[in-house]
Amino acid sequence: MNTKTIVGMLVAAIIMFMWQFMSWSVLNVHATEFGHSPNQDKILTFLGENLEEGTYFLPHAPPGSSMEEAQKFMEPYMNKPWAKVQYNDSFDDNMGMNMFRGFTANLLAVFLLIWILMKIPSNNFVTTLLATLAVGVIAYINFPYINSIWFEGSSIAYLVDTIVQWGVVGAWLGWWLNRGS
Repeated sequence: MNTKTIVGMLVAAIIMFMWQFMSWSVLNVHATEFGHSPNQDKILTFLGENLEEGTYFLPHAPPGSSMEEAQKFMEPYMNKPWAKVQYNDSFDDNMGMNMFRGFTANLLAVFLLIWILMKIPSNNFVTTLLATLAVGVIAYINFPYINSIWFEGSSIAYLVDTIVQWGVVGAWLGWWLNRGS
């Protein structure tokens, strides 16, 4: 790996990391994902008494149900409330490890992106920018958008993240990777 790739990768990962920080905290782009209930203490107590740590889709047929059994089980719940619950036994705000893992994931994503970009013959600023945006849009469509379809949520904040962070990374890499040696 040459110096140009290493510098490009580090700066791009820092750009992504900084946008993610700004998006989730300072700019609060994801505010709709953190609703508040004045009954949260009662709800958490109830969940703690009735759930083990894990992710739940409620209502849901018991494990091992056949397709027919699952459909019959779900019939009485049609047009009634439902929930997707991520329940954890203990709140652990380990920001140091979370930030390390997030930055490492950004480094890996950018490394893979640069590997793809370096395979493009006659690469230039515009190609790099558009290819980078394409990679970001593919990632957005594949998870946040599809998830919003199935679980009836909004993915607009993730679309903003996609356009901003992958756009800025694409502009940086378009300039950095395509400038003179």
